[in-house]
Amino acid sequence: MKVLLLSNRVPFPPNSGYPIVVYNTIKGLLHQGVEVTLFSLNSSKHYVDVDDIYDPIFDQINFHSFTIDIEVNIWDAFVNIFSSESYNVSRFFDDDAEKVLEGILREHEFDIIQFEGLFVVPYIDTVKAHSKAKLIYRAHNIEFDVWERLAMRESFTPRRTYLEFLSRRLRAYETEQVNRFHQVFAISQPDRQKLLLMGCRTKLDVFPVALDFEKYKVDVGKTSFPTLFHLGAMDWRPNKEGLEWFLDEIWPDIEELSGELRFYIAGKNMQRQFFEYDSDNLIVEGEVLDAVEFMNSKAIMIVPLLSGSGMRVKIIEGMAMQKCIIATTMAAEGIDYKQGRDILIADTADEFYRSILKCITQPNRWLEIGKNARKTAEKHHEIHANAKRMVAIYQELMEAKIRLD
Repeated sequence: MKVLLLSNRVPFPPNSGYPIVVYNTIKGLLHQGVEVTLFSLNSSKHYVDVDDIYDPIFDQINFHSFTIDIEVNIWDAFVNIFSSESYNVSRFFDDDAEKVLEGILREHEFDIIQFEGLFVVPYIDTVKAHSKAKLIYRAHNIEFDVWERLAMRESFTPRRTYLEFLSRRLRAYETEQVNRFHQVFAISQPDRQKLLLMGCRTKLDVFPVALDFEKYKVDVGKTSFPTLFHLGAMDWRPNKEGLEWFLDEIWPDIEELSGELRFYIAGKNMQRQFFEYDSDNLIVEGEVLDAVEFMNSKAIMIVPLLSGSGMRVKIIEGMAMQKCIIATTMAAEGIDYKQGRDILIADTADEFYRSILKCITQPNRWLEIGKNARKTAEKHHEIHANAKRMVAIYQELMEAKIRLD
């Protein structure tokens, strides 16, 4: 079986949500004996020097990439207002990238072509023109939902108006494109329901974030207590917004609980404003070399998201590392959990305060929740079980006679 994956980022190294999902998809498929080809847009925002990739998974695939500039251009954004296109999406299309993809499709035949996320969907016409493969859209989240929720929380009227405009354009584009595939994979049950409400008539299955649990070695002996931590890419607006809220509205009271309590903040592209919060009890580390080791060394994971969509990969990783996770309902959306057993849900400052207080005064409590979280993650997010099910769907599609318009 020959599969081509299209991604809007190079998933090497797998050091944040989207790359982890794509990387583990590749790893799982290879384990099932699938021949994998990957075409990645290598954007200016997340540029990777492909000559510096040293990874056994990378060596097992046929890899192609195209360097593309997706930086926001004020003039282009203004002109786009008078068009019918979504500016969020159109920035990822490039005529030369299309030619590279066309060359791949002319030289190779594929059984399955999987679009990893909305931002590679602009290349669907090229794929349809040069391939008879069955086409799959993997919705990593519902993109318009992210922007719609951001707009709802924006107090500055001009910015809110523009965010609402962007979300409407994204909704129209996603709704139009979702039925142009043979199969759609949602990343969670809530996202599946949203796709149905959008009018998705395509065969629809759920494939959550998958992890290789061999990578997530837990050593409680190396865990410092009492410690809190937050880990996430800080160039993603929901992460930035949620952490600001926690630091401004919740942390000052938490800090008074114990002179020994430490809160560690880490993540890629840490913005300067967060270093201004640095104190004896709050340590801003920026990007860490080993996220797994960082998580292992801390006790309680804080995820205060107020907006977003999809499934938070870092929460699944935290569960894999037996962390006690205190998160908002929004952050835990799409994850199969039981409140109070696998995770603690807190949506207000008071709820965060009470949950953190309970964990640091009852050490056995956070240990028990962490152990339950690991078991739940293993049940729903194991890489090889997910890949086996994905390949079975590939096989069904290859045998079915489905025509697209």
